[in-house]
Amino acid sequence: MTQIAVLTPDPADPSYAGQWPGVLERLSQALAKEGVTVRPTPWTDYVEDANRLADFPLILPVMAWGYHRDHERWMAACRTWIKAGLPLANPASVLSWNSDKVYLARLADKGVPIPATIWSAAVDDAVMAAAFAETGASQLVVKPTVSGGAWRTLRLAPGEALSDPPAGRAMIQPYLPAIETEGETSLLFFGGRFSHAVRKRPVNGDFRIQVQFGGLYEPIQPPAEALVLAERVLSAIDEPLLYARIDMTRDGECWVLMEAELIEPDFYLAYAPDGGAAFARAVRERLG
Repeated sequence: MTQIAVLTPDPADPSYAGQWPGVLERLSQALAKEGVTVRPTPWTDYVEDANRLADFPLILPVMAWGYHRDHERWMAACRTWIKAGLPLANPASVLSWNSDKVYLARLADKGVPIPATIWSAAVDDAVMAAAFAETGASQLVVKPTVSGGAWRTLRLAPGEALSDPPAGRAMIQPYLPAIETEGETSLLFFGGRFSHAVRKRPVNGDFRIQVQFGGLYEPIQPPAEALVLAERVLSAIDEPLLYARIDMTRDGECWVLMEAELIEPDFYLAYAPDGGAAFARAVRERLG
């Protein structure tokens, strides 16, 4: 058996204490069938010194949850990992780049369609009023550029006061009705190969599709156009990726990228027809 490392949340952060062990168990079961065992270890233990990680042939950062709550420390860790040349499943340069949603603008520069987006150094009522005037939207969604799991994400109507707005840089987008009618589609890729897809819809009256907000999930066969967009996104990323989750929805008749999740995405293995075999096979192939 080959042992690899899995980066887990900061043990000092109680937000995730009871959640990640169950996810790790599902991953472990899939990997065991390929002769791979895992050792969980907090990502926060390796911000300044990564020497103890260097002994592992592969490091999966797939449960480095909470990095967005301490982004400065995350960026410092990524610099340490780059300098150490650690064998991360997705390169540390990608983990740094993907941790700020400004990466979406860089992908858009390469021709990847994303929703119309206003990037703002800060958000207040005046900024939102200007955004409504510029877009003509009936509703806007505002979120921090560094966030996860709909953290501090708001949906607002014109004239609605901000409540607990994002601190620092933010992105503002027109709310896309397809989120409620069709949902968001997530396509999972392992080793560059498509594995499975999941449709996620919010409960009535909400716009957030995450499980913690009651999001409803189901496995689907993705439309051909969705696969084309996902492949286009992956082609626009120069670094080799062991895993990727590409989240998208429709804006009118066009598919648009919502997120390219390359750090710690939920793989939705409960909805994978093979139970995670494709993921485990990609890990084994990387190990050689």
